[in-house]
Amino acid sequence: MWRPLALVLLLPGCAAAVGVPVVASALSPTGVAITAGAATGNAAMQDRGLGGVIDDNAVALGINHAWLQADPAIFRLIDTSVHEGRVLLTGSVRYPETRIEAVRLAWTAPGVLQVINEIQVTDRRGTFDGAGDAWITARLRAKLVFAGGVNAINYAIDTVNRTVYLMGVARDQKELDTVLGLARELAGVRDVISHVRLRSETPPALVARHDP
Repeated sequence: MWRPLALVLLLPGCAAAVGVPVVASALSPTGVAITAGAATGNAAMQDRGLGGVIDDNAVALGINHAWLQADPAIFRLIDTSVHEGRVLLTGSVRYPETRIEAVRLAWTAPGVLQVINEIQVTDRRGTFDGAGDAWITARLRAKLVFAGGVNAINYAIDTVNRTVYLMGVARDQKELDTVLGLARELAGVRDVISHVRLRSETPPALVARHDP
């Protein structure tokens, strides 16, 4: 999945804003500058524009900071996609308490409008297949890039235990149906869960906080 501005990449779990490439490796002014320059082209092509991407990266960095301060294990195990202030949490943890704490901390980051909790509670030692999930994500990303009528950069993809999670903005229902169809027909996919909104729909307003 795509990664946020100036995120520490030594650990596998990270927060991300849709469409921002992995380039920086440290929480430093230099890292921010390098990543921002590399991300500008991609951000400009997204429906939400450069300003929206920068805002979402600020949210992502805030979430990561909260996780690292409270429990680095949460940072390692959970991935985050941020789009227009909507935060999608995915990943696999062993204990329900970890899932609850991750959601609570995500809400503390400035700019969060909604938290969508898709964290799975499973024993990674027995059921988690990180390599297989990464293969599914990579294959679907490639299919979207080459699919006619699909603006692939508007979509974030994350796969956990062969369940594909999608987030972003579809230009119309036809494009969304194409994306969902490509995901569902991919070998090895168990389920597809979409949190994609249509461009014609009103961007998300503040959602009342609720228990995870």
